[in-house]
Amino acid sequence: MDVSSRKLRYFVAVAEELHFSRAAARLFVTQQSLSKQIRELEDDVGVELLHRTTRSVELTQAGEALLTAAREALSVIEAGVEAARIAGRGEAGTLKLGFLVGAALELTAPILSEFGRRHPGIRLELREYGFADPSGGLADGWADVALVRLPLSAADVESDPLFVEPLVAALPAGHRLAGRPVLTVEELVAEPLVVGRSADRAWQRYWTLDAYRGGAAPRLVTETSSQTEEVLMIAAGLAVAVTVAGLERFAPHQGVRYVPLDGVAGSTLSVAWRRGHRTPAVDRFVAVAKEVRDRETAVVAAIEHPFPGHNHRL
Repeated sequence: MDVSSRKLRYFVAVAEELHFSRAAARLFVTQQSLSKQIRELEDDVGVELLHRTTRSVELTQAGEALLTAAREALSVIEAGVEAARIAGRGEAGTLKLGFLVGAALELTAPILSEFGRRHPGIRLELREYGFADPSGGLADGWADVALVRLPLSAADVESDPLFVEPLVAALPAGHRLAGRPVLTVEELVAEPLVVGRSADRAWQRYWTLDAYRGGAAPRLVTETSSQTEEVLMIAAGLAVAVTVAGLERFAPHQGVRYVPLDGVAGSTLSVAWRRGHRTPAVDRFVAVAKEVRDRETAVVAAIEHPFPGHNHRL
């Protein structure tokens, strides 16, 4: 049986008004058209729903049973249509957010909090990724949006920058350079390095300072899967690493010293998405991230300039 929602709406109107003329006026249709729809509905159901006389209209017992179900069905349909419209506008559903260790540092909590406050109908699903996927889940299609460190090799990733964070050398506490207030790139490139294990060569070349080596290959000791592994390798005195200044705040270790690096471009933390997949929900997250960034000027300043009195030279 295929009973249209239009016929049910017409039936509910007549059942509530118990008058065809008033019901037709309420529905903005002619009385003749309304009567035709009700007759077709009765044929569809196979029973009389309304008892009509020249003076009155009354619900039959079958009509009363259908009225309850019709109201419920129309309510469900209307709720579903509205839910679809809300989801289409990016105001409901699930948004999958991928990120690497540290995410957006001290901006992470305010961004997530503001997004939740502003868009309570959208459920955020978070997933942290290791060095194997620096795209934060965009490359394999899991993430709708991600907080990433550029550069990335993936050609189909688009992004908006949030801030640029200075780089530091992460050194074993007993390293001969660990007590220096600042290091140059030239002093670091000859050191044995540990770097994240990743198939993304653009990302890996950035963290091994390839642009500053004049074509020489880095002295790689090993590759690691996570920041924890990297810190342990450094603390053991086996290698040094190039990382961001925020790591000292988020992963302090008594066996590791962090020394500012001069002469090297900082790390750009960006909010990113897949080309062709910037949905309304992604738009909303990107907008919130940028608005929070612009509002939290003191937080951004502390991230971008964590070393008071040190003038970073490029």
